[in-house]
Amino acid sequence: MSTRLSVFPLAGALLFPRMHLPLHIFEPRYRALVTDSLARDRRIGMIQPRPGFIERHGEPPPLFEIGCVGRIAEVEALDDGRFDIVLEGLSRFRITRELDVTTPFRQVEAELIADPEDEVLAMGDRASLELESRRFADAQGYAVDWEAVTRLDDENLVNGIAQIAPFDPAAKQALLEANTLRDRAELTVQLMQFFGRHEGDEGTLQ
Repeated sequence: MSTRLSVFPLAGALLFPRMHLPLHIFEPRYRALVTDSLARDRRIGMIQPRPGFIERHGEPPPLFEIGCVGRIAEVEALDDGRFDIVLEGLSRFRITRELDVTTPFRQVEAELIADPEDEVLAMGDRASLELESRRFADAQGYAVDWEAVTRLDDENLVNGIAQIAPFDPAAKQALLEANTLRDRAELTVQLMQFFGRHEGDEGTLQ
């Protein structure tokens, strides 16, 4: 299915279907995007800009091809024009072309990606993910309610880690582009091992 989307390019910010992403909107162009979205269908396309771009003469950075459509599920309009919103993930999308528009925010034509629902992990895959998550959290000094973690279903666990883990944008994009929950879980384990070993290094995973 082809659709027109207003997009919010934000490095390091991932959204997955059926997950939630809180955002503080303060730049004028994205305040305009939220206002327009609320007046239309409440949809915003979250997408990452490609890293390494040097802006020249106001040229916008190129975008990765795959992002996720979010619906504004909660919104608080602040007195100075800013917004606090929560996006609920609806569907991943693939950009087919960027549109020439006069709005201050960017718009694209995109194809929605039909992702399977109710995917589950094999018990061994789930155990490996939880074990590596504990190791990674301990190494990073994170305080985690592990009892609550064990109660999460597989999709919320895998995608929740993918959203909040401190990986670089390229690594996060690889997680978003994984086509099955098992693939994403395996990649998440690999990334936690990689970044756990290379913490403090200047290199990134490409």
